[in-house]
Amino acid sequence: MRALFPAVPLALTAGALPAYGVAPPAPSGAPLTCSTSDGPYQREVEELMGLEADGSQSPADCQAIQRYQESQLIVPADGSAGAITYTALYWEWAQNYPEKLTGCPRREGRVACVDLSHQILWVAKDGKVVFTPVAVRSGRAELPTRTGWFRIEQRKQDDWSTLYNSPMTYSQYFSGGQAIHGVYNNLYEGPGSHGCVNLRHEDAHHLWGALQQGDAVYVWGRKPQG
Repeated sequence: MRALFPAVPLALTAGALPAYGVAPPAPSGAPLTCSTSDGPYQREVEELMGLEADGSQSPADCQAIQRYQESQLIVPADGSAGAITYTALYWEWAQNYPEKLTGCPRREGRVACVDLSHQILWVAKDGKVVFTPVAVRSGRAELPTRTGWFRIEQRKQDDWSTLYNSPMTYSQYFSGGQAIHGVYNNLYEGPGSHGCVNLRHEDAHHLWGALQQGDAVYVWGRKPQG
């Protein structure tokens, strides 16, 4: 079977990604439960981890996935090939193979490319990746991030949401009240944002220097569920 992605060996994944969730320690001597069911992204996770991509959960698959989840502090670390594990692995793959990224049309000048299907963002200039992919959290099902072509309308370095009473660091508005901005909480927690494209605070800081007002933003895809 031809792999969908170049394999990312497990030895290279441990510690490669910033941790987003904090798993509570298991009681002394109590083993963590490992899922025996096929996850919604079973085959994709298997391929990205270099496992046998048969789309079927095995005890060995579960243990390997669980070890990966624990190394990245993904919650719950239950060995299930769910959306969070899939997008975390895809982000790692994208960092290793930015030249293989697809979905963002080639265009002159800078474009902030927001891939909702894989929950990543990168910046391309004249079709070449100039800002490597970072993880994002897009809008939840009932408040989705709008898709299509936009431009950065305004930028506010230290913004605050009066509607949701929360900080919006390094906000770059692209569609009305929807902005690309930093957050301090766990990106891998909850059903999604209220429509904005959330980044880790540090990533939003770095992106601030990579874009300017008037730059293009292209958003496509759909936030994965499960």
